[in-house]
Amino acid sequence: MSEAFVKIDLHGLRQDEAISRIDKAIANAGPGTYQLHLIHGFNRGTNLRSMIHDWYQYEPKVKRIMPGDNPGVTVLVLKELY
Repeated sequence: MSEAFVKIDLHGLRQDEAISRIDKAIANAGPGTYQLHLIHGFNRGTNLRSMIHDWYQYEPKVKRIMPGDNPGVTVLVLKELY
């Protein structure tokens, strides 16, 4: 994966499926990948949003977690933009 900003659609996934997809994206992130934009939705995606915060706050490759441009998106920052 060599894109700077990678979007991952998690709509309709169970938590274990979402974790698997996110872990794969983190493992495949190249040196030019800065952020993973996780699209989980808002109405039924709040469980996934909570899981993302709980599960990835201690992931060594994730520098920080921040909200996306709308409540249905969470961003994992892998590398800071300076």
